[in-house]
This record gives sequence, C-alpha cells and structure tokens, in this order.
Amino acid sequence: MPNQQIQTDPSLDGVFHALSDSTRRAVLARLSTGPASVSELAQPFEMALPSFMQHLKVLEGSGLVSTQKQGRVRTCEMEPQALSTAQDWIVEQKALWEGRLDRLESYLDGLQASTNKED
Repeated sequence: MPNQQIQTDPSLDGVFHALSDSTRRAVLARLSTGPASVSELAQPFEMALPSFMQHLKVLEGSGLVSTQKQGRVRTCEMEPQALSTAQDWIVEQKALWEGRLDRLESYLDGLQASTNKED
C-alpha cells in the first residue's frame, strides 16, 4: 500500500469529539428545539454543574454551541452549520467506499464470468 500522508482537520476532530459523548448529543438534541439557559440544559442530568459545564466547554470549542451571558443567565444556542464539516467528510467517505465496493463487485463479476466460461 502506498505511503499516504494523513491529513488532519482540527475542526472535524472537534466536532466528532463533541459528538462522541451521549450527554453532549442530548444537549444538542435539546438545543435543536431552541436556545436554553445552562440551568435548563443541566437539569435532566444527574451531575454536578461544574461537570456539566465541561461538556458545554467541549461543545463550544467544537463550534456546535454558542453561549451569551445576559446578567446572571448564560443562554446556549446550537450552531448547526458546524455540523457541515462532519457531514462533508461523511459524504466524501461514503462516495469513496461506494466506489471501491462498485469496483470490487465488477471485479468479482468478471471472475465469476470467466469461471462460468471455463465450466
């Protein structure tokens, strides 16, 4: 196999890291219905607020969530355009693997046809 250079995309890594945790996915699911305060988001989870804030920090760092503080209330909002990085990568990988599988199928069909001719 040829030596290929692995390309990394920090924004893609951040999005997949953020999506890798069920708590963060649940927060995103809730935010998909509209903005919410940190206390509203934290309420369904049985964890200390500082632990929950770490999840929000990851979501903010990935660009999936933005927050605004107004007085004593911090409001979170989903930034769905950040998902486009992951979506683009998935679409690219899907096309790559579908092409490979199509070529494998053609190759196997050719082998099958040549085996049938020999019989």
